[in-house]
Amino acid sequence: MKLKSKILSLGAAALMAVAAPAVAEDWAPDGPLTIEIGFGAGGSTDTMGRVLASVMEENTGWNIVVENKPGGGGVAMFTGLSQRPANGTTIGMGVSIPVLVQLVQRGDSLPFDTESFDYLGTIAVAELALVASKDAPFDDLEGLVAYSKENSGATVATMAPPQVLMMKQATAATDATFDLVTADGGAEVMKLILGGQVLAGFGSGEHFPYLESGDMKVIAGANQARLSYAPDVKTFTESGVAAYVDPVFFLAMRKGTDPAALKAIAAAMDEAIGSPEVAEIVANAVKGAPHNMGPEGTHQMMVDGLANAKVLFAK
Repeated sequence: MKLKSKILSLGAAALMAVAAPAVAEDWAPDGPLTIEIGFGAGGSTDTMGRVLASVMEENTGWNIVVENKPGGGGVAMFTGLSQRPANGTTIGMGVSIPVLVQLVQRGDSLPFDTESFDYLGTIAVAELALVASKDAPFDDLEGLVAYSKENSGATVATMAPPQVLMMKQATAATDATFDLVTADGGAEVMKLILGGQVLAGFGSGEHFPYLESGDMKVIAGANQARLSYAPDVKTFTESGVAAYVDPVFFLAMRKGTDPAALKAIAAAMDEAIGSPEVAEIVANAVKGAPHNMGPEGTHQMMVDGLANAKVLFAK
């Protein structure tokens, strides 16, 4: 499957249409800024975060350090962020869906909610796919279900709680049994598939090189709409499983951060998102153009997303 990037400039017009916030010239960090990424190294979130940090550092002259804080689909990182002082030194980068689902499932036991953070903006909206090795004895979700029933189960790799919930929805809808393996990010999912430890797994861009090489195939789309790069592949919903996710990559800081710091950092982030370097990594990572909702839009996305998650995943 040919997946040459043709979208490096698709986001330029949209980004130009929204005026970038002016950098707060009276604020600069008095030490390094840290971007904590809620997933392991090598996955889509990590690669986008590192390129974003590099461009921001080059544009501003700030010292920006990137650290991986995997666990719970970003919940471990945001838990830590919510308990730090709001001193303007630490930024959290995560994906909306796994955080929102955890808030639905066990919000009473988590030390944060959607109002615990000041939001800086978003980088992209990911397309999520269920993929398998080219040699897998099925070509779609219905085929995976049939294989599971014939073989008393099928092993599927997930990298975040929403994907676990989707596969549980698949079990509820089809009576098929799926043995779920939790991986530390999309890169590990790909290794498990290629190594034969699992039959299928979820990818949010990490699978593109293997689609191009012919080593993997897409068997289902996990978003509400069909995948842009695989329009002939049915979604979970179209395959009889009433579940979907629309992951948004976003950045936030502890609630109560100095407004001048928020303004300056959000402006630096917005400028970086408009760069060719970020456009290229987003295209490679999630087969899409960069998309920054801005501070207010990102906050509203989380509020609306929580309501949606309650409907979709509170079962």
